[in-house]
Amino acid sequence: MPGFVFERDTFAFPNEIRARHPDAEDLYANYCFVLARGVRQFSQFARFDPALPRLDHDGYVERVRRIGAYPPWEAALPPDDRIVIPGYASLREFSRAEEAAVKEGLGGRFWTLVHWTNWRVTFPVTGAHQETVAREVLDELRAGRLVQLLVTNWPKPELNHTVVAFAARESARGVEFVVWDPNDPDIPGVVLFEREARRFWATRLYDTEPGAIRAFRMYYSRLL
Repeated sequence: MPGFVFERDTFAFPNEIRARHPDAEDLYANYCFVLARGVRQFSQFARFDPALPRLDHDGYVERVRRIGAYPPWEAALPPDDRIVIPGYASLREFSRAEEAAVKEGLGGRFWTLVHWTNWRVTFPVTGAHQETVAREVLDELRAGRLVQLLVTNWPKPELNHTVVAFAARESARGVEFVVWDPNDPDIPGVVLFEREARRFWATRLYDTEPGAIRAFRMYYSRLL
């Protein structure tokens, strides 16, 4: 996506995996949907101004809540109409320094976990459906919009997750979608769409074995 920089425009902290920290308390786990949606909302509705004075914790919580109140399927705001985050130059810098305020402002995870579209992970899909998803993702990226994907290899209990596609590149097998993975904020992931097989493939997703997966677009309309 033009203008999007992975190292600048994503959160600095991860969605943690509960299975890796079974005894940890207050674990920031199962927030992948909140974080992926939040990356899109900051991209579309926020701007940063490092020259302005910094706010206190509550002031930043309020700004993040206002950004998170915008539905992610709405069109991006013009720069002058965006909610300003003062004192920081980027989302990465802001979320590293004000992690607690960002997490509080983004809110809870409950409604993202029970959203009715999540049940699509149990559905079989056709090659034609997955080909349509791949084409729509390409169209959105070319139009300058991030794309949130629900990715799953259910019934294998390994991957029921969301990532944000921000770039695409041709490969010998098809199209590689470069993604921000909330579980691995420091290195881009890769999801391949294999043209001949008409399926998605987990090429590089955190804590996931490479293999066939299903992909669905998320939060691109009121219903979906």
